[in-house]
Amino acid sequence: MANQKQVEGGELVARTLRAAGVEQIFALHGGHLEGFYRACGAHDLKLVDFRHESSAGHAAEGYARVTGELGVCAITAGPGFANAVPAILNAYVDGSPTLFLIGAPPLREKETNELQGGFDQMAIAKPMAKWSVSITNVERIPDLLAAAIRHATTGRRGPVVVELPIDVLHMITTEDRVKKPTGLLVRPRPAAAPRELNEFKDLLLAAKRPAIIVGGDARFSNCEAALLEFADNSGIPVFSSKRGLGLLPSGHRSEGHEASNLAGLSANGSAGPDLVVLAGTRLGLFLGGSGFGVIPEDAKIVQIYSDAGEIGRIRDVDLAIAADVRTVFEGLNGTIAKDEYPVWDEWRSLAVSLQHHHAASYPETENERGIHPFHAAAALSEVAGPEAVYAIDGGEAGQWAAQQARTSGPGRVITTGYFGGLGVSPGYAIGAQIAAPERRVAVVTGDGSFGFHLQELDIMVNRNLPIVTLILNNEVWGMSIHGQQIMYGKDYSAISELPGRNYAAIARAFGCHAERVTSFDDLKPALERAFEAGIPAVVEVMTDPEVVSPGLINMLGTVEDESQQIMVPYYENIPR
Repeated sequence: MANQKQVEGGELVARTLRAAGVEQIFALHGGHLEGFYRACGAHDLKLVDFRHESSAGHAAEGYARVTGELGVCAITAGPGFANAVPAILNAYVDGSPTLFLIGAPPLREKETNELQGGFDQMAIAKPMAKWSVSITNVERIPDLLAAAIRHATTGRRGPVVVELPIDVLHMITTEDRVKKPTGLLVRPRPAAAPRELNEFKDLLLAAKRPAIIVGGDARFSNCEAALLEFADNSGIPVFSSKRGLGLLPSGHRSEGHEASNLAGLSANGSAGPDLVVLAGTRLGLFLGGSGFGVIPEDAKIVQIYSDAGEIGRIRDVDLAIAADVRTVFEGLNGTIAKDEYPVWDEWRSLAVSLQHHHAASYPETENERGIHPFHAAAALSEVAGPEAVYAIDGGEAGQWAAQQARTSGPGRVITTGYFGGLGVSPGYAIGAQIAAPERRVAVVTGDGSFGFHLQELDIMVNRNLPIVTLILNNEVWGMSIHGQQIMYGKDYSAISELPGRNYAAIARAFGCHAERVTSFDDLKPALERAFEAGIPAVVEVMTDPEVVSPGLINMLGTVEDESQQIMVPYYENIPR
């Protein structure tokens, strides 16, 4: 017998999300989605509000990074959607599984100069989302939402955008006419073929200096247990992109921290790896681009990635495996016995020691200009501990922070990747704290990046989220002014100075515990007080504006012969 019970569009959205396992919705209120918001309570969907839509989107991504599951953001039409564009793009470039629910004016009022309409949201969303759809029929809400969730959470993960016109959310239909949300929990895991595993085995066992580099695609495969078993069995050093940090716990005998540390081998005259396994990692700027500083030119390369189109970008690979990273490590663990691996103790010891060489380069903790940012970031890592989650922001501030962050598990270092946006950390941190209320969450940001979304301190206070924010304040746009002076001389700068702001005072006005630190000896006690405060806290550290991050120098590049090349910062030089 047909089920004639009536149901509203907003109810269909809420119950479909709950059936998919969603618990948290990161949002900024707008009337277009009121039909959905009204239904959330009945399905135990918790709404977390923000002061800017971009931060709500970043929170959804932060939640996804910490949990390894879908993050959901809901925002209103027009300017709300426009404000969320940076968050959608960040999730797209970094491949994070996120669902953006976007309000829209009523279909029946299209082209009437309606409120917060007048442009095609889906035309904007399509090139920056993995998948997008406008739901124009109330009966299709469940099955199209299920399709969106499948796209976001399978293969190479990414953001999906679902437009929900206000009249569709308020429309009423009957249960018998509603399309079921088929495939809602489908999570396929493509595995390597036996032939590929055998080729992989041969390459590994023949290598003299193998190295693994894990990345974001590995994180979302939840491969940490299989990777740990592989590292224990093989003894091969494991490095990470920033998004892969923590997949192998800090302190493990094979953990080498950031992949950029491999560049230290050629710098000190040592031989680099002869086999590099890119496990869920993309080739690009952060792995040396088309140069050979991180991955030697003569090294063999195995690349494992869920998206076959990513494999072989920039450089040829010797073995391509389009598969889920976890299944590949599980396959290796079942294929290669522990006693089959060569003894790589000397190579592993050298490779993992590279992460500790930075400290020798910065013997001074401070000078008359301020505290050294390396030591400030190290102090935070020591006080916060390996169980903490780090939401990292900024240019050079972010580089110092990632270099020092030591974590015991995946999804505990959250930072922007190739999109390179600033102001991501407040949203990341709120999403992370909601996802892991038992963990310490620390923001590390520069004074420039902090200014983008400092208003989210209001949300941290209102929700009593004990997030600790460390501001490395050198009163300049660090990457900007240092890049300018490296390229054009110490006397040059252009719109790259930020003098005179007291961010601790601003934080206190929001109701945070806040301190400004000008002496290194005062830093650890201030951080300890911040974590013990039990409320949102800000520690503003005045750092030396003349210190240049080695990461910036590597990203800027060099010109060997100015008569032959024009220097282009961050990209390949132009031949004259």
